[in-house]
Amino acid sequence: MDTVQDPVQRAANLRHDATWFVGVDALPNDPDGSINGAPLEGCWRDHVVAPDTWHRAQLSVVYPGYPRQDMDETEAAHRFRSLSHAAHVDGLLPEGPLRRRYLREWHGFILGLPLNDADAAPLMVWPASHLIMGPALRRAVAGRDPETVDLTDAYQVARRQVFETIDPVPIVVKPGQAILLHRHLLHGVAAFAPDQSAPIEGRMIAYFRPLMAGGAQAWLSHD
Repeated sequence: MDTVQDPVQRAANLRHDATWFVGVDALPNDPDGSINGAPLEGCWRDHVVAPDTWHRAQLSVVYPGYPRQDMDETEAAHRFRSLSHAAHVDGLLPEGPLRRRYLREWHGFILGLPLNDADAAPLMVWPASHLIMGPALRRAVAGRDPETVDLTDAYQVARRQVFETIDPVPIVVKPGQAILLHRHLLHGVAAFAPDQSAPIEGRMIAYFRPLMAGGAQAWLSHD
C-alpha cells in the first residue's frame, strides 16, 4: 500500500526500530468507511451501533523482528511490550512526565479488518477482561467527570488482576474475516516470532475505532 511507503508517513509512524508502523488515521478510506469502492460491510454490524460517518482507520503494520527496542524506550517498557504484548485498553492515554493515564478517547468499539494473509504478530486478547476493567474504572471515577480523574492506579491494579486470572489468546484472521472488540477489553500485539510468516509488506490490519456519541460517560457505562 502506498501509505506505508510514503516517506512522510514512515517518518511519522514507524516505531520500535522500524518494526511497527502505528498508522493512526493513516488508512485513506472514505467517510462511509469504503476504500477504493469496497464497502465497509459485514455481520459485525449486527452487534454495534455504527457511526454515520467513519474516521480514517488506523493502518497497523508489523514487520519481522517486532518489537525491537527504540532508543528512547526504557528497559521496563520494552520488557512489558515483549512479554506482556503491551496489553492496554484503548482511550486511556499516558500524559506528562509521570505518564499518568486519563480517559481521552471514548471509542465505541474496535473493529479490526485484516488486509493480507499472515499469522505473524497476532492480536492478543484477554477474554472477558472487560468485565474486570470496566467496573474498576467506573469505581475509580465514582460519579466525577471522567476526563478529570487520574485512572492510572485503578487501571494498573485491574490489569494485574486480569494477568493473574486470565490467559491471553491469539487472534489470527484472514482477509474477509473481522475482529470486533469490546471497548474495555484488554488487548495487545504479540511479537513477530521466527516461525511465523507474513507477506513482504508485513502483517497488515486496519482498525476502525469510532468515538461514542455520548462521550466519556457513555464509554464508562456497563453493557
